[in-house]
Amino acid sequence: MSNTSSRPAILVLEDGNVFYGKAFGKIGTSTGEVCFNTGMTGYQEVFTDPSYYGQVLIMNSVHIGNYGVKAGDVESDGVKVKAVIGRNLEEKYSRFMADVSLQEYFEAQQIVAIDGIDTRALVAHIRTQGAMNCIISSEVLDVAALKAALKEVPSMDGLELASVVSTTEEYFLGDETSALRIAVLDFGIKKNILNCLVERGAYVKVHPAKTSFEKLEAFKPVGYFISNGPGDPAPMDYAVKTVKQILAANKPLFGICLGHQLLALANDIPTFKMHHGHRGLNHPVKNIISGRSEITTQNHGFGVDPNAVRANANVEITHVNLNDDSIEGIRLKDKPAFSVQYHPEATPGPHDSRYLFDDFINLINTN
Repeated sequence: MSNTSSRPAILVLEDGNVFYGKAFGKIGTSTGEVCFNTGMTGYQEVFTDPSYYGQVLIMNSVHIGNYGVKAGDVESDGVKVKAVIGRNLEEKYSRFMADVSLQEYFEAQQIVAIDGIDTRALVAHIRTQGAMNCIISSEVLDVAALKAALKEVPSMDGLELASVVSTTEEYFLGDETSALRIAVLDFGIKKNILNCLVERGAYVKVHPAKTSFEKLEAFKPVGYFISNGPGDPAPMDYAVKTVKQILAANKPLFGICLGHQLLALANDIPTFKMHHGHRGLNHPVKNIISGRSEITTQNHGFGVDPNAVRANANVEITHVNLNDDSIEGIRLKDKPAFSVQYHPEATPGPHDSRYLFDDFINLINTN
């Protein structure tokens, strides 16, 4: 393990603000859209969530890395964030079950990070000014050069990334003798979503993002799952077309996060880029149907247009965010289809919303 703690690093924001810190992880340069997660734990699951692809992540908790890294605590095949910003990124860890330190993990995964940043001040700035691109470097310390490089970074608005992180090959999970056959469209799916389906007796076939409806139907599924994923949903015409075909076939459908946005787009409800998004594991959501509230895990920078949802007579709002009244869940009145903006599989996070997987299974069994 190399010691990078005394090596300087620089963070430059798109609005011209410059922050100085110390190098952590790989020595190098990385760019992306800056965002923040407010969770106090579960950093490894967060780093490996494919929905973060293309983003530089601020971890708002003061200490990150203090319980090390364990091989099984992942949501994909590797770290998906482009870079990490922290107040105290820890090389030493206390968990005896851990395999390696965060420093060793980042080096192995080729992740650039910056330590020693006042993350509370930085998060407050992003909350005020909104999401923007940034660049981090521990190899180039010329601010003018970094600002020039930052100008070349594309905006997340209009960027299609789901097909980049999707599986390239089909694969199966669960008991192949099960009659509960669920076809999954993978736009960056988290492992624990699949676990939640398999735990309920499903035989799951996971398909690449651009799989045709005809190929999906060849599996003879009794239900469809539309996954989470990164980037802007608006350019994903190929996915919207597939969702429309699933709805036309009257097959049960459940979407999470990006899947929620695609279900909205398939019903002529536009999406929009949020000011700074929702990311963390303590977001309060109200279930309009039951009247109960849930503490939820969230990770999204786009949302569905609330006015268009309310104007659509065929769509019922099922969940709303109690912080900003954004749309967190919908269901169709004439089709067996529903979706939520948040993450009921909750890794990391509370399990308040796991019932949604049961709702999906019940929807399949009653159609």
